[in-house]
Amino acid sequence: MELLFPLLILALLVPMFLGIRRQKKEMKKTTDLQDSLKIGDRVMTTAGLHATVAGLDDATVDLEIAPGVVTTWSRMVVREHIIDDDETLDSDETDADDHGDETPDETQRRLNGE
Repeated sequence: MELLFPLLILALLVPMFLGIRRQKKEMKKTTDLQDSLKIGDRVMTTAGLHATVAGLDDATVDLEIAPGVVTTWSRMVVREHIIDDDETLDSDETDADDHGDETPDETQRRLNGE
């Protein structure tokens, strides 16, 4: 009977410790992603918005959500980096306004109107 209380405490603390550890790993991965952003990267926000990185600041990121439409967001809303597979795009889906093949420099020049 005297071992019941320590076992109960242990049974409560172990899952809590494992949950905290998993949460720290996820936060580290998200922070690394947000710090590695470059102009021209395709990203998805926590709201599910797909966009291209058009500019970067310490706390904010400028996202191009449509050709010529750039909005400013907090860096914390970037949830994942999207990697486009050329195999998944059909020729019907691509058109002249698609900027997916641009380099970061080309994106910056286009946004500056050069």
